[in-house]
Amino acid sequence: MRTQADKAARFRELHQRSGAFIIPNPWDAGTAKLLAAMGFEALATTSLGVANTLGQSTISLDAIIENCRVIAEATDLPVNADLENCGADDPKTAAKAIARAAEAGVVGGSIEDSTGNREHPIYDFSLAVERVQAAVEAARALPFPFTLTARAENFLWGRQDLDDTIKRLQAFEAVGADVLYSPGLYDLGTIKTVVSALKRPFNLVMGFADPTLTVEQLSAAGVKRISVGGAMERHALAAFLRCAREMKDNGAFTFVRDMAPVKEVREAFVAGSAAR
Repeated sequence: MRTQADKAARFRELHQRSGAFIIPNPWDAGTAKLLAAMGFEALATTSLGVANTLGQSTISLDAIIENCRVIAEATDLPVNADLENCGADDPKTAAKAIARAAEAGVVGGSIEDSTGNREHPIYDFSLAVERVQAAVEAARALPFPFTLTARAENFLWGRQDLDDTIKRLQAFEAVGADVLYSPGLYDLGTIKTVVSALKRPFNLVMGFADPTLTVEQLSAAGVKRISVGGAMERHALAAFLRCAREMKDNGAFTFVRDMAPVKEVREAFVAGSAAR
């Protein structure tokens, strides 16, 4: 079984090798084990996916950390945590989430410049940078190389300001963020513009990008890490709703033809448990 330090070193290696890698987003132990059995090299949590499974529109930091623990314990893979705004506005308080995530077993995590307040969705520039710097300091204080991702959320909140987004990402990079991330970038040209303005690895989330883009194209554009956020959980939810609607509206059950094979699922669960 890998130690947390081993997982952290492996996660760093994935960011340093040539080409892009996919980091899918499970939302519970079962989906984490299925992805591990398929051969993925690392996993990332999804706060949206967890909120949906809990039947909530938002999620607390405590719930996020508990989900980190569940997924980190499910497999032997490195896990990166979606920590949203780290549960606080104040930089020092927010930075405490990094240590909490590490204690839960993950080897990387993100801090974003989104406030969670629709009236004022993005932190002012100086505060956003202070928050990232505090998170970097917390990460560096850990006994292993925690990979800190800093997110600029303008595009996700309808602020189509590319210059400000790049300015923020460059500032986050300057204070020590290991990976940069800006959800909501859609087309390949915009993605290339952002990546070319940065020196450190960039994460692209495909849940908000042009769905026709491929790993080959994104790798050629300089993207290092490709995630999908809550997309897989939402796709599973869509399948659930189709099943329910077929029963309720049509009195039919044809969906049972397309169920996941029990044998395949159980083998993945056993393999995941054996790897621990």
